[in-house]
Amino acid sequence: MSFRLKLVPDHTSFDFFKHAWLTFGASVVAVIASAVIALVMGLNFGIDFKGGTTIRTESTQALDIAGYRAALSPLGLGDVAITEVFDPNFAADQHVASIRIQAQGDAEAVTPETITKIEAALQAVDPEVRFISTESVGPKVSGELIWTAVWSVLAATAAIVVYVWVRFEWQYSIGALAALVHDVGLTIGIFSLFQIKFDLTIIAALLTILGYSINDTVVVFDRLRENLIKYKTMPLKDVMNLSVNETLSRTVMTSGTTLIALISLLVLGGDVIRGFVFAMTWGVIVGTYSSVYVAKNIVLFIGLDRDKQPEDPSAIFFTEGGANADP
Repeated sequence: MSFRLKLVPDHTSFDFFKHAWLTFGASVVAVIASAVIALVMGLNFGIDFKGGTTIRTESTQALDIAGYRAALSPLGLGDVAITEVFDPNFAADQHVASIRIQAQGDAEAVTPETITKIEAALQAVDPEVRFISTESVGPKVSGELIWTAVWSVLAATAAIVVYVWVRFEWQYSIGALAALVHDVGLTIGIFSLFQIKFDLTIIAALLTILGYSINDTVVVFDRLRENLIKYKTMPLKDVMNLSVNETLSRTVMTSGTTLIALISLLVLGGDVIRGFVFAMTWGVIVGTYSSVYVAKNIVLFIGLDRDKQPEDPSAIFFTEGGANADP
């Protein structure tokens, strides 16, 4: 006797366009509100983007992160991040920490006098501590990192749009682009609203969200294309509803199991990865929503030429060249 867990029945008939103006309108309002919030409140950039100094320490004693933090607090250094570094090659009594300190005013790096005070404060907590490296990231380098991060997100988005155009048709790529803008925009908006630290790990999360979101969207688009060939006379809206219903079980199961893992990490993973995991959790939620309520709405709004539905436009593109692909 086999047991199969099902969060959604095999056959459903939900009308995902019943409140289309409400769901799609809410997405439009949320994206605009996120842009306004980001422009007005700005982002709480971490050391990666604001500049600062990273000090790497090593000790034979177990690390006292709370003690380190309490010792540095009176120095008024601003944003300080202390993390323990794990490496399977470390000896049993080798305890390494990474201490990141934000740039002090317009200075390129923390001054030697301040470094001396930091070392003295940490040695008061752990006399065995050694300082094995000190690295600084100036404001100029941080500015370059911001632009590199922006270009990486834009390049990933452009590549995804081109892929969807080649794989399907140009109308699908516009829908996919709208869904990606929706997901990234809402993620940036919530980070700005709650002033959650925004650093390079969040950029990595955004790129991961782009991949997760387009995966869900492509699954729906694939089923839509199959159904357009099977049901040539069925209205486009009904074919879209049928396609989302047929993929709903897979969508809910995939998103649900992913969220279980992410929420566990969010609760138990600690401060070091909490920002990354929060971005991923939020991204999975909005990415699932956009694949159901945003991408296909754009395709329906633009419309499809039902008389020119190739079975697989990408096959035509790769066998006959992009110039002969439809459209």
